[in-house]
Amino acid sequence: MRALPAGLKAHLEAGVTTLCHCWRLDLAGGEAMGFTDHDRDLSFDGLAYEAEAGVSASEIESTLGLAVDNLEASGALSSARISEARIAAGDFDNAGVRLWRVNWQDVSQRVLLRRGRLGEVTRGPSAFTAELRGLAHQLNAARGRIFQFGCDAVLGDARCGIDLTRPHYSAEAIVLASGERRRMTLQGLQSFAPGFFARGTLRLAGGRLGQIKFHRVEADRHMIELWQPLAEEVPPGARVTVTAGCDKQFATCARVFGNARNFRGFPHMPGDDFVMASAAGGK
Repeated sequence: MRALPAGLKAHLEAGVTTLCHCWRLDLAGGEAMGFTDHDRDLSFDGLAYEAEAGVSASEIESTLGLAVDNLEASGALSSARISEARIAAGDFDNAGVRLWRVNWQDVSQRVLLRRGRLGEVTRGPSAFTAELRGLAHQLNAARGRIFQFGCDAVLGDARCGIDLTRPHYSAEAIVLASGERRRMTLQGLQSFAPGFFARGTLRLAGGRLGQIKFHRVEADRHMIELWQPLAEEVPPGARVTVTAGCDKQFATCARVFGNARNFRGFPHMPGDDFVMASAAGGK
């Protein structure tokens, strides 16, 4: 049972309450943000909580044991600090979250309802929904190396070692045509093979990112398709930057990137065919 501060307990027992919710986000880069569903700004613990940020939460449920307690926060992108571009760029990925119940007439009367991290975030041009995962969620995360065929590094990170800023792996292109906010025909990629940018990224002016699903070439025209539609159509003539992707296979690492020595998978581990052949040979 959660212990309440004496002042807040007395306020609740009075029968008439002046309560609101406050959310604190601690981003990976060190930035802290505060939001409240009250109609004016509040401040405590050295952080200002922005009023009417367009955020509301689902019902909060807590369970005994190690089950993951989740809830959802959703709302409009009405705060200048929560933009579609920043969500797409991953600024809020795995951000720390604290949810408070606060007496807005006396913010010293408050109780921490939930602490966790942001999970899956779905977004649109004017609204978002974010999953708030309890601390038990971290027990489900993989620790250490993963024994699998494919590489478990991220292309371009310290374990991979590839410098994606080199011209071998990225290029600036001009949009010739686009459709459905996810398909584009690009000019300026003639020196790259089909499929080179599949699973890579597309960066637009202003820093917005898109994840590339397919990259194919037809009649010397390079065409890409994104996994998710962008917030708006990209007009012909716009300049974009595309960066290589990787399918995590050893052959790709060695042939395309010349990086076999840094491959972080186990390409020679026995597979199902070996197990079946061994079982058949033992009969």
